[in-house]
Amino acid sequence: MYQRGGKVQKPIGDERINPMTLMQFARECSTQLNAAGYEDCAFYFDQIVDHLRAGKGLTSDPKKVSSMLGL
Repeated sequence: MYQRGGKVQKPIGDERINPMTLMQFARECSTQLNAAGYEDCAFYFDQIVDHLRAGKGLTSDPKKVSSMLGL
């Protein structure tokens, strides 16, 4: 009756990345960067969108990441 509730921390997400949500996020980043005058930075977000749109997955391999960004 007088017991307070326990401290429960809910997870932020389901720990999976949805490629469509990530693509929409990168596209919105590119749009806002272009509007703010940062065309060079927006280019790299466009590269990520193009990579995901081509059906390729994400990786943490440095060579593949630099290839995805066009470096």
